[in-house]
Amino acid sequence: MSEKNEILEETRELIAPEEAMGLLFLRNVFLGISLILILVFPKIFINTQIYFKSREISTLSHEHDALVEENRLIKAKVESMKYKNQVLDTFF
Repeated sequence: MSEKNEILEETRELIAPEEAMGLLFLRNVFLGISLILILVFPKIFINTQIYFKSREISTLSHEHDALVEENRLIKAKVESMKYKNQVLDTFF
């Protein structure tokens, strides 16, 4: 029976080691996660900033287009009023 126990003890170390997740493994996992975050965070931050700046630029571009169109309409109204004032008032 002791031979069985010896063989069982030897194979137990190979099949299921008890110290597979010790402090060294935990430290390495935290170190790996920290390095990944340090490398990935700037990319995420820059992408977010680019997204918000592009939204702001898009909003400003739409406002600019609206103001240009409004300016064109106001110039047309002013031209119409000038015509009315200069040409039509001379008839009276």
